[in-house]
Amino acid sequence: MSTTEVAKKLVEFCRQGKNLDALEKLYSKDIQSIEAVDMPEAPREIKGIEGVRKKNQWWLENMEYHGGSVSEPMVHGDRFTVHYNYDVTHKKTGKRSKMEEIGLYTVKDDKIVKEEFFYQ
Repeated sequence: MSTTEVAKKLVEFCRQGKNLDALEKLYSKDIQSIEAVDMPEAPREIKGIEGVRKKNQWWLENMEYHGGSVSEPMVHGDRFTVHYNYDVTHKKTGKRSKMEEIGLYTVKDDKIVKEEFFYQ
């Protein structure tokens, strides 16, 4: 698959709420995931599909999703970005918030090998 094809498939999975399916089909087993900051539930940088799967599972278990949007990807060579907007409630605290982030993804051999997140 080309970078554009991987990007479009990721967006499709995210829009359908099938983030774990995206991990299984589009991500390298050696994925590197880098958040903007360290978080209590996970380190800033995670290497390997199992760690990224656990991070995604934590999100699904701890956040109630009310709505949001996922942009079309913007592709440049072997990388692409996606702009995300979320309206979520943290289940433990009951705090509802709107979140915005950009994901920058790198593709190699038909798989996402790196994801980096930028927040606002």
